[in-house]
Amino acid sequence: MANLIPTSDLVRDRNYDMGNDSYDFIGKKAYGNSGEQVGTIREALTEEGGKIRYFVVEVGSWFTSKEVVVPVGLARVEDDGVYFDSLTKDQVKEMNEYQVGQEYGDEAQVSDIRTLRGTDYVAPVAATGTATAADHYQDEKLFGTPTRLQLLEERLMVNKEKYQAGSVQVGKKVETRTENVNVALSHDEVVIERRPVTEARPVEGNVVLGAATDTIRVDLEAERANVSKQAYVTEEVEVGKRTETEQKTYSDTLGREVLDVTKTGEVQLTGDVQTDASRIDSTKIDTDKR
Repeated sequence: MANLIPTSDLVRDRNYDMGNDSYDFIGKKAYGNSGEQVGTIREALTEEGGKIRYFVVEVGSWFTSKEVVVPVGLARVEDDGVYFDSLTKDQVKEMNEYQVGQEYGDEAQVSDIRTLRGTDYVAPVAATGTATAADHYQDEKLFGTPTRLQLLEERLMVNKEKYQAGSVQVGKKVETRTENVNVALSHDEVVIERRPVTEARPVEGNVVLGAATDTIRVDLEAERANVSKQAYVTEEVEVGKRTETEQKTYSDTLGREVLDVTKTGEVQLTGDVQTDASRIDSTKIDTDKR
């Protein structure tokens, strides 16, 4: 059988490109069947061509300083870690302990597979009378490489910022107008009354016409207006500001990825496969019916 090679050795020593569809498993948290964290993914073991067969799992939460090798098909990869939904503490206790740098040979692989699947488990394809690890590789439930297709969609993100939309200056200026005021003013007038004498009487003494210098002086008074201006407070103005909220609608064109399934040959699709909807319940490709 082909030797198993740590993924880090392939990348470091042979500049091997694992491809854009592979995941960086190393360092992820590992979880057991109860959902509790059991340790960390330390390494992945691959065949010469780069196909991942096993995860090396450090199970320090269950057993101090023990590392075991678990087939990749038992793994469920999520963003927060790698989940081994069927891996129990009793199984890990019976599995071979893996040492960094050691060869994980055929005998150890078959032994661990029987621990994980039961002693009555039979390899799907047995080229010889005694099943080898390579025969068990045909079991997709054990060695199907974890795959995950993420469908992306764009969403509008709104951030608000304040800016100076304008300014208002409040001051005062002088406007002029002409205003008329009616004022009642009084003044004196001379009143001269002349009364004819009905019975003329002589003036006593010697009188020479025009010689008399007697005069009567009458002083006349009048009112006049002295107009002045006085300022009065007629209005008070207070200046401040307040915040008003208004609804505005912004629109943009958003894209999203939808599932695109292409069948070739006699491949049967089961499950709810929707290529143009946002919900995909499950997808299973049955390759046994070929």
